[in-house]
Amino acid sequence: MSELTKTEQEQQVIREYLLPYLNLEKEFPLLPGAQTAEGVAGFIGISPKDLADARAGCDEQAELAAEELLKDEAFAELTTRLPFKKGDLLVALGDAATGDLQGWFEILRHVLEISRPGLELRFRNAAVRGDTSYDVLRRLNRAVVDAKASWVFVCLGANDAMRLGATPERTLVSLTDFWENLNSIGQVCDDVTGNPAVWVTPTPVLTAEMEKFAIFEGIIENTDLNQFREVFAGRKGFIVDPQGRRFGTPPDVWNYLADGLHPSVAGHSLTVKSVLKTLYERKSVKSSPLDFGMNDAFFADEDS
Repeated sequence: MSELTKTEQEQQVIREYLLPYLNLEKEFPLLPGAQTAEGVAGFIGISPKDLADARAGCDEQAELAAEELLKDEAFAELTTRLPFKKGDLLVALGDAATGDLQGWFEILRHVLEISRPGLELRFRNAAVRGDTSYDVLRRLNRAVVDAKASWVFVCLGANDAMRLGATPERTLVSLTDFWENLNSIGQVCDDVTGNPAVWVTPTPVLTAEMEKFAIFEGIIENTDLNQFREVFAGRKGFIVDPQGRRFGTPPDVWNYLADGLHPSVAGHSLTVKSVLKTLYERKSVKSSPLDFGMNDAFFADEDS
């Protein structure tokens, strides 16, 4: 077999590593070309068929992961008590960990479509690779307000905590600004949906593995990420995995891709478990009994 050319190697890397995160229609929603398969494929440099096949493969992986999770009776039980109402629109905001086409939000979508078809839930994954809390603020109007979201899942912090190669002395976003940004995001979610936000904390990273990948513009240290994760503590809404331990302590390597940053399907499945467990147990923070008017029935019998 002949060796791959450089162009073929690049396309192979795109198909096998980058394609789950290259959702250009979300990054550039106003560009006509970003709304067609031909336009997106042309921009990436692959054929429309390769793009369609890769995305179909990602969706298949997410569905298979959902089916595997639902084989566990204890997990299936978590889907029997949810705060959602029929026809609710669930919106996800965040970075590549959420925007991944075979990631936790896509697995969650399949889990709920399989286990609770009667709810007729709608899903919109508005997460974009590389997004910080500032980027999510910019997307709120289109993704949450205009869409009339019913529930919003927010998973942020990894890119905010990144230290760029040119400015290693500081994180990309300060802790103070991250705190303010989350406040603003949470307030908009409350105002639009009438429901508490679901805050999904960022998982630890394998920094040594990240350093081997030239594709990254900086590095993330877990000491920084721990501080960003603490900003979620006490925030109104559902706090999923407050201490970031769902991948193990220390985190197991098989829950990551080789880059040490992006979760594997196994890691994403653990996030789905954590999300549904948090919703099932109704572990939420309320600032007053009137906060969650649309969900009074769900919280009415909550243990004190």
